[in-house]
Amino acid sequence: RLWTITVYGRHTFFYLRAEKLCHMNRTPLLVLFVTIFIDLLGFGLIIPILPIYANELGASGVVIGLVASSFSLMQFLIAPFWGSLSDRFGRKPILLTSIAITGLAYLLFSQAATLGLLFAARLLAGAGSANISTAQAYISDITPPERRAKSFGIIGAAFGLGFIFGPPVGGYLKTHYGIESVGYTAATLCAINLLMAWFLLDESLVEKKTDGPLFRNPIANFGKALNQGTITSLLLVNLVFITAFSLMTVSVTLMWEEHYDLNEAQVGYTFAFLGVVAAIVQGGLVGWASRIFGDKRLLIYGCILMFVGLTSLPFVPVHLFIPLELLGLVFISLGNGALTPTIASLLSQLASRQEQGRVLGFSQSFSSLGRVIGPFLGGWLYGIEYHLPYISSGILMVVCLVLASRLVRRGLEL
Repeated sequence: RLWTITVYGRHTFFYLRAEKLCHMNRTPLLVLFVTIFIDLLGFGLIIPILPIYANELGASGVVIGLVASSFSLMQFLIAPFWGSLSDRFGRKPILLTSIAITGLAYLLFSQAATLGLLFAARLLAGAGSANISTAQAYISDITPPERRAKSFGIIGAAFGLGFIFGPPVGGYLKTHYGIESVGYTAATLCAINLLMAWFLLDESLVEKKTDGPLFRNPIANFGKALNQGTITSLLLVNLVFITAFSLMTVSVTLMWEEHYDLNEAQVGYTFAFLGVVAAIVQGGLVGWASRIFGDKRLLIYGCILMFVGLTSLPFVPVHLFIPLELLGLVFISLGNGALTPTIASLLSQLASRQEQGRVLGFSQSFSSLGRVIGPFLGGWLYGIEYHLPYISSGILMVVCLVLASRLVRRGLEL
């Protein structure tokens, strides 16, 4: 049961006692949760300090956006290829390969004393980033359709926990020991993760796909994804939602530093708060909400919550940062917690068993495209006027709400 995953997941990472490891070996979702958590802990070390470090290297707002986008650009181009590989050869080999490449990227990041090396490190990390879509396919293999939204919530919970511990630790390491220590720590986490996944994670794919090309033209592959009926509509909802969210992610760090006078440690603590809320929402509330409201209503509610949260952030007075800015982040976490697992669940239900990896790879590509567009636009708009990224995010969430409402009215054809 999922509550068992959440309860034991916290203790397993910190103690790694023998009896816990034995229990993990009998619980695939728990092993997957810990694997994703460690991976996202390393991710959480890097992401909040990335705009600040790029700025220290002399990057402008647009270049900072490009640095943030470079990871997702490679992810967009390569994610469907990883999805096809996971359908052909299984989920575990792809997870292991992804973790290994990510570790190498973090080692390169530790030596990134120039913007060129920083770009190279982020491009390599993006090329090897197949863990989320492969984990979603793994969950689809081992859970029935009616429980997938709840099970997909463990990815969001792992993301939340990674952002509870990652940003404060990353900020502390960078401040006291330099950027090298951040990269080395993240690479060490990848090494631990690789060993855990190798020894404790079993293969989930029973019926492997033996036909179809592995290598596809990414643009042609993107065009094919746009010809999938209801799946295409869901992918577009995902694209608009992720773009709106990503507009905020780069600019918010700079806004908090320049307009709210937060230092690096305080920025890390604020991201940690966001992680706490995300872990609570996606680790437990999303399963309850899915049972009460259903996946279709969660699409609508998630869009509304994201709109309220994103548009409120730059208008909070400085002296009310603690209650009101944090409240806006709560709305964003609730909206993200409703949309992310719900979209993944609906896509997995629409795809055939043999197409799970490919369709979820499409989803990862659309998410990556949103993370390419969003940070670039966010950096550019922030350079013009710091309110603009959040106003633009609000407009995009209105578009997302319209698309989601049309899907719900059509009944999603499930």
